[in-house]
Amino acid sequence: MTVVRLGIVCGSFHEDEVKKMLSFAEDEASLKNWEVSEVVWVPGSMEAPLAIERMLGSGMVDGAVVLGIIEKGETDHGLVIGQSVTKAIIEMQIKYNKPIGLGIIGPGAEPAHIGPRLEPHARAAVGAVASMTG
Repeated sequence: MTVVRLGIVCGSFHEDEVKKMLSFAEDEASLKNWEVSEVVWVPGSMEAPLAIERMLGSGMVDGAVVLGIIEKGETDHGLVIGQSVTKAIIEMQIKYNKPIGLGIIGPGAEPAHIGPRLEPHARAAVGAVASMTG
C-alpha cells in the first residue's frame, strides 16, 4: 500500500479556530493511514496559493489541503479574496495533476457560523483529496 503524503496550508488570521481545523484534518488523514508530511502557516487565505504552489512544486506531497476562514466584512473584499484563491487552487490542481481540498470557511462567514463548520470543513477537505487520489 502506497502512503499518501498530504500537505496542509493554514491561514493564521483566525489561528485558534484554524488550529482546531488542523487537528480535525490531521485526524481524518490518520484515519486514512496518510502521512501529513508538511504543515505551513501563512498570514491568511490570500497567501495560501503561493504556499500550495511551493508545496506541490517540491514533489514531496501527493495532494494538499488549505484551511482558513474568510469572515463577512462590510465590503466585498472577502468575496474577491475567496474567488481569487479558489481560482488559483483550481488552476494548480490542473497544473500539477494533484488534488487540493478547499477547507476555507466563507467568504461571508459570520462569527456564529464558524464554530459549527470547523470540523466538517476540515474533514471534507481531506475527503475531497481522498476521492481524487488514486
